[in-house]
Amino acid sequence: MKKLTLFFLTLLLGLLPALAQQTVTGTVVTAPDNEAAVGASVVVKEHSKVGITVGLDGSFKLTVPAGSKTLRISYIGYLTQEVHIKDKIKIVLEPADKTLDKVVVTGLTKVDKRLFTGASAKLGGDQAKLDGVPDAARALEGRAAGVSVQNVSGTFGTAPKIRVRGATSIYGSSKPLWVVDGVIMEDVSNVGADDLASGNPETLISSAIAGLNADDIESFQVLKDGSATSIYGARAMAGVIVVTTKKGKQGQAHFNYTGEYTSRLIPSYRNFDILNSQQQMGIYRELREKGWLNFAEVLNGSDYGVYGKMYELINTYNPKTRSFMLDNTTEAENAYLQRAERRNTNWFQELFTPAIMQTHSVSMSGGTAKSNYYASASALIDPGWYKQSQVKRYTANVNVTQHLLKSLSLNIIGGASYRNQRAPGTLGQDVDVVGGEVKRDFDINPYSYATNTSRVLDPREYYT
Repeated sequence: MKKLTLFFLTLLLGLLPALAQQTVTGTVVTAPDNEAAVGASVVVKEHSKVGITVGLDGSFKLTVPAGSKTLRISYIGYLTQEVHIKDKIKIVLEPADKTLDKVVVTGLTKVDKRLFTGASAKLGGDQAKLDGVPDAARALEGRAAGVSVQNVSGTFGTAPKIRVRGATSIYGSSKPLWVVDGVIMEDVSNVGADDLASGNPETLISSAIAGLNADDIESFQVLKDGSATSIYGARAMAGVIVVTTKKGKQGQAHFNYTGEYTSRLIPSYRNFDILNSQQQMGIYRELREKGWLNFAEVLNGSDYGVYGKMYELINTYNPKTRSFMLDNTTEAENAYLQRAERRNTNWFQELFTPAIMQTHSVSMSGGTAKSNYYASASALIDPGWYKQSQVKRYTANVNVTQHLLKSLSLNIIGGASYRNQRAPGTLGQDVDVVGGEVKRDFDINPYSYATNTSRVLDPREYYT
């Protein structure tokens, strides 16, 4: 009898811990798609060594020790949650970051970044915006890893040279494909990368998104590898740049205004190691004294400069005054050359202007549970950094979304752009049909002209 009593007592003591334990079953899913959080960790807060991982169907079954009150559920990419222990539990995990950075926008759809297998780079519109630069195509300069952006021209509307997948291609063009809100933006003029700096008229319309207001851009997504070709075909072999514009959000209506006033400084010769007029005339004087400046050779040269102009005036007869334009005397020649020596023409002052560029943008956005809207208008007025150049651009954009059903919505997107521009390269070539000479004075780069033209020349004189 004593042995039987001892047996039941031992059995009872062994069952007490088991009776004190509790079995918890539940499911763990992710928001907002309610998919199973496979591999999520479920741990007893009071006993960190007691836990389990969620199965393929999102369910778990865990025996918790006595006195346990809280379960901690953690999953990569989602907020950690703590819940009170009950027999049956359903946990919905919220994303750790609800911003668009965790989503890859391919132009046709949005893919969770964890599920996207390609190489991509994401850049927010606010991060990419360059103050004083209205051209959205230049927004990626130095901002996206692995993306090379070279600004080959300072003229508005000229596309920068962008390289996403290498500088050369045996298939032809190595320009990336632009996609704006799912719409492929074709270049109005298909200009090769080597011709972007040519100054030809078609380069001014070589940028596919020159008519896009930078304030309307929500984000840039650069698809770098070959996976983009599965979406857009062979045109995406050089990479894809997906532009997403802003949309309205549910809540109170917002009205925004952005104004920019940009003044560009006139370049200065202090930043260059260039001969002034005194130094250059000193070299000319030495050449003349040593016999290197011959009268006939200089006068008949294609670019005769100040000495050629002097010899031309000596040989030009003015019938009104009945005398030559310049006396053929040593005193007259020295006086003419001294004026050139003191001239020190500042070509930067002659060609550039500190005119103020204005950019104005207004937008209105808002929405309800069933619809949202975004509308904007902008104006760019640039009198031009250098003389005889100007840009006027006006844009309008509308984005309206109507949620018809839980999984069906109607999105209406519209945009318009008008540009009036005057710049080098906007005129046709002047070809001499007899001699075959092509005159393109209008294509002169004012910056290069100012740094490569002699400062002894008079800007109001004509030199051949």
